[in-house]
Amino acid sequence: QVHVAESGGGLVQPGGSLLLSCAASGFTVTRVDMLWYRQAPGKERELVAQIRGSDGPTIYGRATYADSVRGRFTISLDNAKNIAYLHMNDLKPEDTADYYCTLRSPVFPGGYWGQGTRVTVSS
Repeated sequence: QVHVAESGGGLVQPGGSLLLSCAASGFTVTRVDMLWYRQAPGKERELVAQIRGSDGPTIYGRATYADSVRGRFTISLDNAKNIAYLHMNDLKPEDTADYYCTLRSPVFPGGYWGQGTRVTVSS
């Protein structure tokens, strides 16, 4: 059964860092595309970062980022632990949101979402 669970959110001051984790079960994170989204209060869900899996047609491990986070956030995978990470540095108040991970793969159609993890950037 496919399942993802986000963790690692919290309250951090501007300029600080956080490491978000997405623990996966029922599939292998390195074989599918893994994506991190965020949703700020009153706003639509936004794609923050994604990384390509080995089963897809594109280059494995290729990561892309939203303009608003490029250079500050990094997505990575731990094959041994089957976890996707979102390393967030130089956090800004506008990064405040609920963060969600999901997968994209023709083998697993449909959306799989966790409960999200809340990040609050405030002094």
